[in-house]
Amino acid sequence: MLIILFLALAFIALFIIKIYNKLIRLIEIVNNNKHQIDIQLDRRFKVYESLIEVVKKYMDYEKTTLKDIVSLRNESQQAVSKGDESGHIKAEEAISKIGTNLNVVFEQYPDLKADKNALQLQEEIVSTENKLTFAKQSYNDSIELYKATSKSLFESFVVGFFPNKLLKDFVYWGVSDEQRKQHEDYKVKL
Repeated sequence: MLIILFLALAFIALFIIKIYNKLIRLIEIVNNNKHQIDIQLDRRFKVYESLIEVVKKYMDYEKTTLKDIVSLRNESQQAVSKGDESGHIKAEEAISKIGTNLNVVFEQYPDLKADKNALQLQEEIVSTENKLTFAKQSYNDSIELYKATSKSLFESFVVGFFPNKLLKDFVYWGVSDEQRKQHEDYKVKL
């Protein structure tokens, strides 16, 4: 009887360890996906800096654009150092909005549109924004997987035993309410 009790306790302990390790692995996946976003944000900033250097000879617009990007980048970095995830997201989304306005500026300067470096950098911005969107989606998906798993029957018990290690509240990267409203109100003009 003692052997059966010992085997049952060993089985329960192994089961708890397995669930604990699975949840830790999911947390690490979320953290890795967050780092991938940071890599793309850094890449985007470097591409913007390069583009603005190319654009300088064509227009005065870049002076305020560069100042805005640098200011927002500093704001983003300060938010990261303070642990303010929503401030970080807000600043980075503002940089994305500046990027969409750069395409309008390109249309106003035919010589700039013909510049090979400017065209290559513009393609890099589009590519980086696409990679950033994918990284954000992957991050949000990993949060959903973690939350769904941690709320499952046995997993929720293990989270309850180890809340300091396993109970995490992640901030989603998402579409702002303003952007969502614009998408909902969009109508095709014929």
